Amino acid sequence: MSGIDPANPVIRFGPAGAADDFYAEKKGRSSTEMPAWLRGLGLDAFEYQCGRGVNISLEKAAALGAAARENGVALSLHAPYYISLTSLEQDKRENNINYILQSAQAAAAMGACRVVVHTGSAGGAAGGSAARKNALAAAADMLALALAALEANGLGHVRLCPETMGKINQLGTLEEVLRLAAGDERLIPCVDFGHLNARTHGGLKTEDDFAALLDVMENAIGRERASAMHCHFSKIEYSAGGELRHLTFEDAAFGPDFAPLAKVIKRRGYHPVFICESRGTQSRDAVSMRRVYDEA
Repeated sequence: MSGIDPANPVIRFGPAGAADDFYAEKKGRSSTEMPAWLRGLGLDAFEYQCGRGVNISLEKAAALGAAARENGVALSLHAPYYISLTSLEQDKRENNINYILQSAQAAAAMGACRVVVHTGSAGGAAGGSAARKNALAAAADMLALALAALEANGLGHVRLCPETMGKINQLGTLEEVLRLAAGDERLIPCVDFGHLNARTHGGLKTEDDFAALLDVMENAIGRERASAMHCHFSKIEYSAGGELRHLTFEDAAFGPDFAPLAKVIKRRGYHPVFICESRGTQSRDAVSMRRVYDEA
């Protein structure tokens, strides 16, 4: 498979979607050329983006998977952004299940075993309120229904990865995502360190900051699952409400910096997948992340 092989745990780095450089080198490129291009950069992961809908055919997904296997690139897939696990309206809940199924079908066709899913609104609550607790309960119920639908459709091997979110009014603190993931081992947390830094207004700076975060993870879901987490990383501009926009590694005003996290990850012997979500420079910055990790 071009997913993550649990029998061969290694740390992996790659981009989310196609970086500007991919098309700058050759116009009209196909995504099936991405794995070979990434291998040439020394990268071994790629997250296919279905943020605006699952528009890839199963045939093209299979071709991408074949290219990924040939080049040693592990694939994951980002489900549509408009999925809201916290929705209470029946028609929207049914649509969300269908969107997750479509995402899992595309992922399975390309040999990917991880599908990243946004959680949704927390009802405008900043934290600790009844509305936020209700949103968490709704998301947990939606994920249980989604997992049952995957099993019923022969897709039980596809893992859903609820993501930590960057806006304060969204469900998706680290603790909330861990509570969702703790309910079923088929759920893998997607820890977006840029999002967490944005929603804590720059709270991730030192090795101790990152170590404390990973301690919370280990205590909630165990060391084995924590070490295999799915990760997003980028610098993100934020305001009082949290995330505003993704930046590149050249930005000096906002964080987080990858170096302290790399040291903690290496010291603990973790083997996550790191997907870089920089704005247009995600492949170049993923190469930088791999170099920083190797030198940590």
